[in-house]
Amino acid sequence: MTQDWKPRTKLVHEGIRRSGYGEVSEAIFLTQGFVYDTAEAAEARFIQAGEDEFIYARYGNPTVRMFEERIAALEGTEDGFATASGMAAVNGALTSMLKAGDHVVSARALFGSCLYILEDVLTRFGVEVTFVDGTDLDQWRAAVRPDTKAVFFESLSNPALEVIDIAGVAEIAHAVGALVIVDNVFSTPIYSRAVELGADVVVYSTTKHIDGQGRALGGVILGSREFIRKTVEPYLKHTGAAMSPFTAWIMLKGLETLDLRVRAQATTATEIAEHFASDGRLERVIFPHLPSHPQHDLAKRQMDKGGTVVSLDVKGGQEAAFRFLNALKIITISNNLGDAKSIATHPTTTTHQRLSDEQRTALGITPGLVRVSVGLEDGRDLIDDISNALGANA
Repeated sequence: MTQDWKPRTKLVHEGIRRSGYGEVSEAIFLTQGFVYDTAEAAEARFIQAGEDEFIYARYGNPTVRMFEERIAALEGTEDGFATASGMAAVNGALTSMLKAGDHVVSARALFGSCLYILEDVLTRFGVEVTFVDGTDLDQWRAAVRPDTKAVFFESLSNPALEVIDIAGVAEIAHAVGALVIVDNVFSTPIYSRAVELGADVVVYSTTKHIDGQGRALGGVILGSREFIRKTVEPYLKHTGAAMSPFTAWIMLKGLETLDLRVRAQATTATEIAEHFASDGRLERVIFPHLPSHPQHDLAKRQMDKGGTVVSLDVKGGQEAAFRFLNALKIITISNNLGDAKSIATHPTTTTHQRLSDEQRTALGITPGLVRVSVGLEDGRDLIDDISNALGANA
């Protein structure tokens, strides 16, 4: 890796593998298999593949490898393994390293599918999981044990935007030898300091921000070369969660403009949050860089910007939230985020609907809460759109 390059340069050039044709844009190697000159060469590659040798697309592919190396260079890890979706990455990072009898501590505030993996899947196979209030370091201290194998949390939670003290949790986890696994989607690779602050493994849904244009599902697990190649790869290559070469090419193209897009989105998100911070039509505006945010100081230390998502708690509960959503003209209703198009979601009835009322209340997910993922539209148009839609409840 060329560690002396600045992030924006890495996003364009890192990991390039050019064929004999000398193409400018990365080639898409749409092949599931690879040929060997001799039977002896095939045997040798299956024993130990070289740095630029491939066996089968489920194990690795030149286009996929370019993406893995580029995103690892940006994040500051030694290696990465690209997956078919963000949830495949979360599942792969956890399941590849755990067995029956192991103990995991997790923040309670998680995306519904992440919660399902920890609460239902892992426990079904004999893994003990303890949930804590992720913002409370004392709860982390009380929950970890000498036999704790990993801790897991979203650095910025979905959708209530709780900020977890990465360095604080990492210190607690490392004291008992546990790995720190961070889902870093809302923080984005551009504003990530997870590795610097002590994360051992970073997981992304590359669908969000990295593609960021609504085209393809993808995920990636980032960490040390030993963890990726000795723990993650054996599990994923045999269970089939590999990213397709065409998807990897889309992600490579997305990385080229990632810095520009995320910075523009985060700037607009800040403008929206500040504009509506004291709007009487809202119960609250949740945004990490607003002074009203409970972890405002921590958010300022951990992230240069407050992210690309603003959560608006509409007065009047679900009925008012639905009127608001249905009145939007520019912002679309969908359950994705990190897209070029601004997207609004009602978590209570969509992404977090499987949770009980008590669980949602504990996580700050009220019936009036609307998660707004800010896109690349003009900020003034988005502010007008939100304001006009709030007027539907007048």
